[in-house]
Amino acid sequence: MRVFVLDKNKQPLDPCHPARARELLKKGRAKVFKQYPFTIILQDRTLDNSVTHPHRIKIDPGSKTTGIAIIQESTGRVTNALEISHRGQQIKDALESRRSLRRGRRNRKTRYRKPRFLNRKKPEGWLPPSLMSRVFNLETWVRRLVKLVGVTSISQELVRFDTQKMQNPEISGVEYQRGELFGFEVKEYLLAKWGRNCVYCGAENVPLEVEHIIPKSKGGSNRISNLTLACRCCNQKKGSNPIEKFLKKKPDVLKRVLAKAKTPLKDAAAVNATRWELFRRLKLTELPVEAGSGGLTKFNRKTRGIDKTHWTDAACVGKSTPEKLLIKDVKPLIVKAKGHGVRQRCRPDKYGFPKAHAPLAKFFQGFQTGDIVKADIPKGKYAGQYTGRIAIRYRPSFVLQTPNQKIDVHPKYLQTIFRADGYEYKVN
Repeated sequence: MRVFVLDKNKQPLDPCHPARARELLKKGRAKVFKQYPFTIILQDRTLDNSVTHPHRIKIDPGSKTTGIAIIQESTGRVTNALEISHRGQQIKDALESRRSLRRGRRNRKTRYRKPRFLNRKKPEGWLPPSLMSRVFNLETWVRRLVKLVGVTSISQELVRFDTQKMQNPEISGVEYQRGELFGFEVKEYLLAKWGRNCVYCGAENVPLEVEHIIPKSKGGSNRISNLTLACRCCNQKKGSNPIEKFLKKKPDVLKRVLAKAKTPLKDAAAVNATRWELFRRLKLTELPVEAGSGGLTKFNRKTRGIDKTHWTDAACVGKSTPEKLLIKDVKPLIVKAKGHGVRQRCRPDKYGFPKAHAPLAKFFQGFQTGDIVKADIPKGKYAGQYTGRIAIRYRPSFVLQTPNQKIDVHPKYLQTIFRADGYEYKVN
C-alpha cells in the first residue's frame, strides 16, 4: 500500500512507494505527519513544482463493514484501501438500555402519566442514530482522504435490495401487497408452517409458544421468518442462547430449522435506508459523484478475475473501473469505529440503580481513552515493549489493550503515538 504525501504547505501530492517514503525520512527531506493512515510531509517541495495525477475514491457501502479504495485513474493502480467496521448494533443496544433505565426511573419516582405518542415530530428524512452512524463514518473518511490525496471524483455503489424477492424469487404483482401472512393469523401461520409440534423436541398435543429463533437480546426481530413454535420446557431451556449453541447436540434438527427459517434482512434494510442519505452527503463535497449498481460491481470483479473482499468490491464500483486494475501488494487498513466515549455521568447497576459517578475530566495526566501508545516497561511481570490502545483510569494505572492481552501500566512508561479520534486501526 502506498504512503500519503503532503507538500510543505500541507497540500496533497501523489502517494509514494513505502521504500521511497523511508528514503525521504532517512535523508531528512520528510517527516511523519500522521500515523493512521500513514502520511509524510515534505520539507522542500510545493504543489506548484510537482506533478500530480487525478485519483478517485470508490465506496462499497455495507451494513457492518464498508470497503473504500483509492484509484489512480491514469494507471488503474489501487494506491490505498480501507475497510471500515461500523458500530450500528452497539448504538442500538445502548439506546435501548438507556430507554429501559429512563422508564424504570420514571416509574419509581413520578406519578403515572398517560402515554403520549404525538408530542414529538421527526424532521423529514430522519434516520435512527444506529443508521446515521454508518453515514457519518463514511462522510468523515471521505473528507479525511480528500485532504491527503488529489481526489477529483467519487464513486458509490448505490445498491437497492428487493427484500421480498430475496425471500421469494417468484413473487410478482399483487403478491407484493398481500405479503406472507395473507389470510393467516400469526399463530395459525406458524402452526401450518412448522407442523403443530415443538420444533426442538418434537412434542405433540402440548401447548406451544411462539419462539424467536434468533433471540431478541442477540439482535433478532419479530419478523415472521424469525418465529417458530416450541413447548414451554424447550422455550425456557433455550432462553437467550443462540440456536447453534442450544441445538449443538442435535445437528439434524438445527439444519432443518435453519433451512425453514429465512435469512434475516436487517443488513439489507440498513443499506437500503442509508444509500440516498450517503449519496446526498457525498454531493456536499462538491466533487462529481458516480453511482453504480451491485450487479455492475460483480460483473467488473468477475471479468477482471479479482477475489471478493470489501475493498476489492469497492475498487470495481461503477463504469469508471479501468480495464486493468493493479492491486498487487495492497494491504487494506482495517478501521473499526469505537465512538468518542459516553456522556453518561451516573453509572447504574443492572437493575438501574446508581452505583458510581464518572469524573467530568476526559483527560488524565495528558492521556485519554482510545489513545494509541507505545509502552516501555523496564521491570516487573509485564516487562518489555508494547504498542496498543489505552483505557484511562483516574489513578496512575491504565489498561493497555494489545493484540493478545490486556495489561495494567503506569502512565510514566507511555508515549503517545496517535491521539484518539474515535477509531481503532490495524493493518491487515
